[in-house]
Amino acid sequence: MRSAAAVICLLCTAIVFLCPAVIAEDPYRYFTWTVTYGTASPLGVPQQVILINGQFPGPSLDCITNDNIIVNVINQIDEPFLLTWNGIKQRKDSWQDGVLGTNCPIPPKANYTYKFQTKDQIGTFTYFPSTAMHRAGGGFGPLYVRQRSVIPVPYDLPTGEMSLLIGDWHKSGHKSLRQTLDSGNPLPFPDGLLINGVPQNYYYSGDQGKTYLFRISNVGLSLSFNFRIQGHKMKLVELEGSNTIQNTYDSLDVHVGQSVAVLVTLDQSPKDYYIVATSRFTRTVLSATAILHYSNSNSPASGPIPAPPPNKYRWSMLQARTFRWNLTANAARPNPQGSYKYGNITRSRSLQFASSAPAINGKLRYAVNSVSFVVPDTPLKLADNFNIAGVFAWDSIPVVPTSGPAALGTPVLRTILHEFIEIIFQDTENTLQTWHLDGYSFWVVGYGNGPWSEQYRTRYNLVDAISRHTVQVYPKGWAAILVSLDNQGMWNVRSAMWGRQYLGQQLYIRVWTQEKSYSNEYDIPSNALLCGKAIGLHP
Repeated sequence: MRSAAAVICLLCTAIVFLCPAVIAEDPYRYFTWTVTYGTASPLGVPQQVILINGQFPGPSLDCITNDNIIVNVINQIDEPFLLTWNGIKQRKDSWQDGVLGTNCPIPPKANYTYKFQTKDQIGTFTYFPSTAMHRAGGGFGPLYVRQRSVIPVPYDLPTGEMSLLIGDWHKSGHKSLRQTLDSGNPLPFPDGLLINGVPQNYYYSGDQGKTYLFRISNVGLSLSFNFRIQGHKMKLVELEGSNTIQNTYDSLDVHVGQSVAVLVTLDQSPKDYYIVATSRFTRTVLSATAILHYSNSNSPASGPIPAPPPNKYRWSMLQARTFRWNLTANAARPNPQGSYKYGNITRSRSLQFASSAPAINGKLRYAVNSVSFVVPDTPLKLADNFNIAGVFAWDSIPVVPTSGPAALGTPVLRTILHEFIEIIFQDTENTLQTWHLDGYSFWVVGYGNGPWSEQYRTRYNLVDAISRHTVQVYPKGWAAILVSLDNQGMWNVRSAMWGRQYLGQQLYIRVWTQEKSYSNEYDIPSNALLCGKAIGLHP
């Protein structure tokens, strides 16, 4: 005869086998953002700016790894509008990427609800408008993905955080700048730099002896800047979602589209100190200043503003080579970043993308391998989904630089899911450039001067190269990246310098497999906007 304890044990076992496991869904965070025009005077002259919920810059989007983000964007300006989430990988879901190759823009007086997950990411990112030249009018803001409690960051938690959105700014509005580009002229030199929407006197306050995390992003159109804090050292701890070797710096170069996070200890005497950003590699040096205020300070900032480092590309490149991946730190999942041995993987193919600034039909354009991208009325992702012909051309861009005349085109380069590829970005011009890849982070394995050649592969960092989403390329030089194409979808490769992107320095890569599976890619969302040749079709 069984004991009461044995019967209870059998009943518990039966319950375990008969009842399915209850899995808690990741949390949801809801936002409603209304996009309007407003008037502000960032550089002392009243001008039209783009506001989100009445704010310039826009509100912070704070979340935690794996949160589901629901953002209802209501467009109250007079032009179609989109937001893109710079550096968010949109795993299996390029439908939410918010660029014109994947999404129809939100018409005036209409709305669209983005639904995406910050899957397996922790770090400092931004969002900004991807349509027309709206980015020149505002509409940008910080996007911070924080760690879950079970995934510790590799440093003591700071007392607080300080957000710095820094970028070049024009007194001319975004419509005027767009007309300049449409007429075949480059963007004029910017009128100033801004820190959080103002050129000076933005205040940050902290307690003496405490440590704070400074999140710094370049949200400008064209210019790199150097960032420094009077009398204080900066410990680099994170770069676009990657934990770094924690080197200490007096100043940091931050290029267009890039973000960094540094720890700063308020270990000086109690007074106020200058926070400074100055443009890099420009004949006319633009600057913006903010104030770091010690809470027990009775003295204003004084003394000379700290000078920038040498205005040399070599100095900047040498600094960039010191940015290294922290192989022992946890990633967004509970395993070390360095557990992915990228340096031991055989590349399946190599792509070389060279920039140029040709004249086509008598007007300035920017090109990749002599092809200047033309944005079609129908998003490429919709055309691919519905098999709509005549929107883009498969593989119509050379995968190595060419010397022939430049031409207009709408190329989509086909790749296979899980390929491991090398991309060489070649700068053929005398200006520094930055490149961004949506849907991914990639390992920046090398920088160099002059034309790239295969011999430079022996110099690649195949151990602890930093993983990031935007890379700078120095004038007449090259940058090499390795990327694992593990995220199916239609993804934008573009100049992060928005005038160049607007005039054609971009293309799309389709990462695809014949296997239809939700483990690879989600279906078109039921609320997808339809435009161009997709009007009247059903998601």
